[in-house]
Amino acid sequence: IFSIVVFGSIVNECYVNKDSQHPELLCIFNENESACSYGIAVGLIAFFGCIFFFVLDLYFQQISSVKDRKRAVLLDLGFSGFLAFLWFVAFCFLANQWQRTTLTRGFAQGADAARAAITFSFFSIIIWV
Repeated sequence: IFSIVVFGSIVNECYVNKDSQHPELLCIFNENESACSYGIAVGLIAFFGCIFFFVLDLYFQQISSVKDRKRAVLLDLGFSGFLAFLWFVAFCFLANQWQRTTLTRGFAQGADAARAAITFSFFSIIIWV
């Protein structure tokens, strides 16, 4: 759920026009496209990973081989550690870029979504650990 909040808020409200003179959409995080792209990418990876491991958990009882069960558990554990690291990087990167952002009138409308993305990326670290 947290990954949906992160990538959903970035996609929905973190691309804004700086002002009426510039019609192009800019990332609200210090106009750094990489920050928005990274937040979206980590959110999507987490979302699809959760779906995959949910399906794996549904079929876990039908796996007869102990070695295959062990691999599934280790894969889940490794994926969780990897995503905890990605969320940590996402939190640091988004918070750093948000700190450097100067809020103009156009950027002020997406400020709540940016704060939500940063907050939920922090909570995602704890969840994945």
